[in-house]
Amino acid sequence: MSVSHTAVIGGQFIAGDRVAAGRDIIRSLCAATGEPTGYAYYQATAEEARQAAQAAADAFPAYSQTDSAERARFLTAIADEIDALDENFLQLAHLETALPLPRLQGEKARTSGQLRLFAQLLARGDTENVRIDTALPERRPLPRPDLRQYQLALGPVAVFGASNFPLAFSTAGGDTASALAAGCTVVFKAHSGHPATAEGIAMAIERARVAQNLPAGVFNMIFGDLIGAELVQAPAIQAVGFTGSLKGGRALCDLAARRPQPIPVFAEMSSVNPLLVLPNALNVRGEQIARDLVASFTLGAGQFCTKPGLIIAVAGEAFDRFINQLAQWVNDAPPQFMLHAGILENYRQGVARWDRHPALRQLAEGKTAANQAASRLYQGDKALLLSAVDPVLQEEVFGPLAAVVAVDNLEELLAVLDHLQGQLTATLLAEPADLPLTSPLCRRLLHKAGRVLFNGYPTGVEVSDAMVHGGPWPATSDAHGTSVGTLAISRFQRPVCLQNWPAELLPPPLLDANPLNLLRLVNGEYTRDSITGTTPD
Repeated sequence: MSVSHTAVIGGQFIAGDRVAAGRDIIRSLCAATGEPTGYAYYQATAEEARQAAQAAADAFPAYSQTDSAERARFLTAIADEIDALDENFLQLAHLETALPLPRLQGEKARTSGQLRLFAQLLARGDTENVRIDTALPERRPLPRPDLRQYQLALGPVAVFGASNFPLAFSTAGGDTASALAAGCTVVFKAHSGHPATAEGIAMAIERARVAQNLPAGVFNMIFGDLIGAELVQAPAIQAVGFTGSLKGGRALCDLAARRPQPIPVFAEMSSVNPLLVLPNALNVRGEQIARDLVASFTLGAGQFCTKPGLIIAVAGEAFDRFINQLAQWVNDAPPQFMLHAGILENYRQGVARWDRHPALRQLAEGKTAANQAASRLYQGDKALLLSAVDPVLQEEVFGPLAAVVAVDNLEELLAVLDHLQGQLTATLLAEPADLPLTSPLCRRLLHKAGRVLFNGYPTGVEVSDAMVHGGPWPATSDAHGTSVGTLAISRFQRPVCLQNWPAELLPPPLLDANPLNLLRLVNGEYTRDSITGTTPD
């Protein structure tokens, strides 16, 4: 299909300019119908990917030396520009993703809100993590030098946009926001499922950059389905942020590891998010749990990385009633459009695999419609979770689908947890009478997931200081961090220690006078006080 004569064909964002050297076209399509929206973009060439990385590298020295206040103003300016985007922008995002307008309005507010949260973090000074051990010239047998540690920006970062959150995990999403907050420059690869939405946000970022008089190249964006490898392998790139499939994340990790200079990849990839329903919870409120649980795993056509896709409970009469109630709610679930035709096809392939599997039995199927996803519920044999031989229930199927598994007793439940892979979330639903059972379960779940919930549902991810959106492999490639919440900034920083530096050369966070009023660890004690007479001449 050729681009219509009314199509707007855009190029890459590189060093403040729009660039288009390639010939291949990426078309913006309506998610519900597959029809063109009227926007199209030149796919980036390998050379343009390298140019974007180099533009980020050229801007990095100046941007990384900006102080926290300057970066906070930049993030706030981006948030203001995003808030100012009108209904026409939201309508375009709706066309590209089939997400309802209220969801997109909420996601837009979340996107600007997390930018402001990082601005507040910078204003607090929490990101410096200053540690000072003052000189001990009289110490025996050896004197101690003056040692001062703080955090530096890692370097230019490549960020890959997610399909399921076209705003909050995309162009100005958490990876971009935390990288810019850390003082890193960014090359963003737009997701081809919503390129026009990505362009609208990129233009907002560029307007903010120009208004704040920051160097061109602080933010760059390229379009393309097959350009990710060139971007990750560009020598200037020093870290990668990714949200997507396990296959895609693993490929980027392997590419980054094979570079002459390996770099970290912070990939959020795959999770089935086990949810455990304990016996008394089933007895007391099984019907309500069934209703709420189906609402959770079908929310947004099941296109949440925190969807509770694996439900585990102890067998018995209450369990039998529970799965019947689950099946009833799933059978009544309406069909839903998915983000694009490729995701719908992947979902249908996943359903077909489960339908063919001898240890899985379909319990319910929601209402169907052409070009839409029908919700599904399966029951799986517990043997699938007590052995590592068949990983079918450990592999995420992206869409409105879940499996329920019955175990006979607490011992089997503990054994199942021992066999689970790493997860973004794990959930316990329990009544007070279940509490004696929870301690051994919690100990295991803490080692399996980045966020463990008690009597809640995991599909809501609060953007806050305490949030962890991460977890052991294969949930993420690095369990030390998070892609949501202010701790995300730590992924794009590195510690550096300055030894015996003259006072005139010390950066403000390390000065004796503490002009930024930071809470610093000085000689083993946290204090905001200044220190005197300790800096080497």
